[in-house]
Amino acid sequence: MEPAGIELRRATEADASHILHLIELLAIYEREPDAVEVSEDDLSSHLRGGKFDVILAELEGNVIGMALYYWRYSTWKGPFIHLEDLIVKEEHRGKRAGGLLLEAVIYEAKKAGCKRLGWEVLDWNTPAVEFYEKIGATIEKEWWQCRMYKDDIQNYPFVNLETLKHLK
Repeated sequence: MEPAGIELRRATEADASHILHLIELLAIYEREPDAVEVSEDDLSSHLRGGKFDVILAELEGNVIGMALYYWRYSTWKGPFIHLEDLIVKEEHRGKRAGGLLLEAVIYEAKKAGCKRLGWEVLDWNTPAVEFYEKIGATIEKEWWQCRMYKDDIQNYPFVNLETLKHLK
């Protein structure tokens, strides 16, 4: 039986407002309240286009959390699932919704025969780090993330632009 009456379901385009709200709550929790740039329309379009999947947790018909994930490819392991965000509304934490959502993503990875499931956790998020370690996840501290954001990409000083323009 699902914990405390929590039910899981796959998100549809109609859930874009719920997804955005949860993303905004996560951004506040992660101390980046102004970092969210996606819109409901973006989320709806990207969900419809298969860019990501979302499993929603509901309690008494109300969305209380989500796991947003998508496929990546490892040159060492093959296709795998990347869990982008796992969020449960603060007032519903401790009801095992987060564990249920994570189990759902682990189950998706198992069904697909994945050799890896990955996600990130902020180093200061001690409750999450402890939870992930408790379930047997490996926290790989030797790998650093490299990212380029919109301005970095747009302003990149291409050296081989003429060659790249011919890439088909």
